[in-house]
Amino acid sequence: MTQTPDTRPPDTPTTTDAAPSGMAEIIDTVRTIAVALAAAVAIQTVAFQPFTIPSASMEPGLVVGDYLVVSKFAYGWSRASLPFNPPLPSGRLFEHLPNRGDVVVFRRPSNLQETWIKRVIGLPGDTVSVSGGAVTVNGQALSQRALGPGLDLDAPARPVEQVEERQVDGRAYITFDAGHGLEGDDRPARIVPEGQLFVMGDHRDNSLDSRWSGDVGVGLLPVTNVVGRAELVVASWKPGASLWKPWTWFNLRPGRIAHRIR
Repeated sequence: MTQTPDTRPPDTPTTTDAAPSGMAEIIDTVRTIAVALAAAVAIQTVAFQPFTIPSASMEPGLVVGDYLVVSKFAYGWSRASLPFNPPLPSGRLFEHLPNRGDVVVFRRPSNLQETWIKRVIGLPGDTVSVSGGAVTVNGQALSQRALGPGLDLDAPARPVEQVEERQVDGRAYITFDAGHGLEGDDRPARIVPEGQLFVMGDHRDNSLDSRWSGDVGVGLLPVTNVVGRAELVVASWKPGASLWKPWTWFNLRPGRIAHRIR
């Protein structure tokens, strides 16, 4: 019996190789996507995580629509730093306390599913009081300097005054004051317990913070609830922008791109 010679070029694949080759490409694609997702999750868990500003309590430094980056390694890691706040032991790995004046993102003690942002005013052991809107820490009033009228983007018709507040170490930032005799303007002296922080919003008359009990505002903030330190506003979108409205994606505030958080 005469055998018919195979006239195909030596590198030509047979039809039986097509299916395994196509499957290999699919597996490679899935593997690449999985590695990329794992890297993104690892970066957000260990190093940096993006957040958006949902309220006006940190005006004028941070406004609704700001998209900012939070450093997770600034204070070490706790279960609050991890996605979904898993039920791990309390405490922080490589713990570093925040500095007074730091802007921190944290899980609200009364509802761990809510992520809030405020400024650290008092550390464990500090005595904090508020009188006539002026903050005193350990018997020393934080210096304030009036800068004139400001614009409350959350309620443009509400008159506010810009006030530069300065920490004892010289760190300065701008706060909003909506007038005298308002509810949060006076609070008696309070010693911050071990493992807790006293936090306030920069929009002093539009912030539910440590001046209020935990069922209304923040109350005293456990250090373990801190997610990280707010570092940089990457970009900021004007009101009305939405992921589901592509024509609004470039409706940006140019002056707030790469804006360092004070």
